[in-house]
Amino acid sequence: MDYQKIIDDLYLTYKNVDDKGKVASYIPELKKVSSNKFGINLFTLNNQSYGAGNYQEKLSIQSISKVFALTLALKKVGKKIWKRVGVEPSGDPFNSLVQLEFEKGIPRNPFINSGALVVCDVLISSLKNPKSEFLNFVRKLTNSKDIYFNEKVVASEKKHGFVNAAHVNLMKSFKNIKNEIDVVLDLYYYMCSIEMTCEELSKSFLIFANDGVLPYNKERIISLSVSKRINATMQLCGLYDEAGHFAFKVGLPGKSGVGGGIVAILPDLYCITTWSPKLNKKGNSYLGFKVLEEFTTITQSSIF
Repeated sequence: MDYQKIIDDLYLTYKNVDDKGKVASYIPELKKVSSNKFGINLFTLNNQSYGAGNYQEKLSIQSISKVFALTLALKKVGKKIWKRVGVEPSGDPFNSLVQLEFEKGIPRNPFINSGALVVCDVLISSLKNPKSEFLNFVRKLTNSKDIYFNEKVVASEKKHGFVNAAHVNLMKSFKNIKNEIDVVLDLYYYMCSIEMTCEELSKSFLIFANDGVLPYNKERIISLSVSKRINATMQLCGLYDEAGHFAFKVGLPGKSGVGGGIVAILPDLYCITTWSPKLNKKGNSYLGFKVLEEFTTITQSSIF
């Protein structure tokens, strides 16, 4: 299959489409990103990369980082983590407090904000130097040292992170946060501030297409069982309360972030990443969603 031609055609088709989305504004630093950025990259398990547009330009990965955090937490504590966070779709916005209070401080899944904050708490309890160890873990998955936190994004998120602080305080009252509130929030903001290119994101997610094994050196990072469960969680919960629609239209496990990135995998074959900063009402990239739907239609590739 000529992936490069397909991606080039999709890029040319969609780069001038009327994008009805809006750039995330509740994190002011993200609002500074040009709304015209648009990139697509596909990376295969046999080390072939196909890209178009701004696919080698850094973007703020935001909630895509929650997959890395969950993976590292599962490596450290195993299935015990599921006593503190569930695996069910939330059906509510990613920053909703209502469900969290009703369910006594146990987040529905690790990819909504409250769930990721619990995962951060687990990492803080399990790692000597959580921020540096987390960053090094992402670098290892990507096989690149050119990945960093963005301090300006961290500062912007801290300044406007009132709802996230409310989540941690509420969960602390239910004894589902063990560490200091400010320490948990600090790791969360740093985690979300990581910048990567579409190509780097595609490479870093290949372990989930490869049963938990790094393609570039054949090192097993997680077990087949853990890889299966992370993929299942992405399929059910990876695109906030639009995960069902994504499964229906695209048919791949994926994860989005409010920086405009979406990563999706086809097990045993490839990982594909799109970037377009304008978001739909659910907080997912408007254009990225359209491109991935069209891509799986053209290639007839889906897990279903």
